[in-house]
Amino acid sequence: MTPQIEAFLEMMAVERDASPHTLAAYGRDLTDAEQSLSGAGGLLKADQEDVEGWYSDLSRRGLSAATAARRRASVRQFYRFAMGEGWRTDDPSRRLDAPKQGRPLPKSLSREEVDRLLSTIAERDSASAVRLLALVELTYASGMRVSEALGLKLSAVQRDPAYLIITGKGNKERLVPLNASAREAVKTWLEIRSQPRAKADNKQAEAKLAANPWLFPSTGRTGHLTPRRFAQLLDEAAAAAGIDPARISPHVLRHAFATHLLEGGADLRVVQTLLGHADISTTQIYTHVATDRLSQVVHKSHPLARKN
Repeated sequence: MTPQIEAFLEMMAVERDASPHTLAAYGRDLTDAEQSLSGAGGLLKADQEDVEGWYSDLSRRGLSAATAARRRASVRQFYRFAMGEGWRTDDPSRRLDAPKQGRPLPKSLSREEVDRLLSTIAERDSASAVRLLALVELTYASGMRVSEALGLKLSAVQRDPAYLIITGKGNKERLVPLNASAREAVKTWLEIRSQPRAKADNKQAEAKLAANPWLFPSTGRTGHLTPRRFAQLLDEAAAAAGIDPARISPHVLRHAFATHLLEGGADLRVVQTLLGHADISTTQIYTHVATDRLSQVVHKSHPLARKN
């Protein structure tokens, strides 16, 4: 990584409050471009023809339209920064056209599948199952991102709140409601969580876990359950419920939350607020999922629907 790329990333972190994930993506994109343009002297010396050749080569390398679009955006922002710093007097990326890309519809589950998943988890008699049920109920009831759900502090739910204050992307706070089922699942998990483990051999580790501030604690580096582990547990529960694990993930529960709200007649702006989307166009994609599903129901169930 060149000093100029490092300076750009520092600017993004300080002036634009970019998240670590965003900074890492910019770093990968710009480092790739720098290496690809090394024959032309790198980003600071490449001319317009070189940059356009690099961009055209992305599709030949098998990169998706979404990845190519992100790399284009990264390079264009870098060149604007380079011009502002006086490193370049021109922008060789100005003629790069964004690739055409269809926006994929989010995966979701039917209401019956969600009910089946919850019932299957509830049938299991273990602390791990109680924890998973609370996590699934919370995510599906509120539409929280997996990072938001796993990052909940114990103090946030100890008084059985009807609402949670969530800090989402860009450090923006929003209020999310909890239904009775989610609150009951959390209450049951809190009872299990507070019980001493009879088979614990390491009292120091036990005390450390008891003092853990997270709602879903772990002995790992983060101190709480990881998204990967949540996904593994969810896959196992889905398979037991007769649902293809490839169709489910922690994020799919968020998609199901939004889709089922819209199917039930919820206002799009309300769903936008609950999901924490800055732009309503991000939320609108769920209207397509809901419309497609409602159309299928009509054609399947209406007595006058045409049969192919």
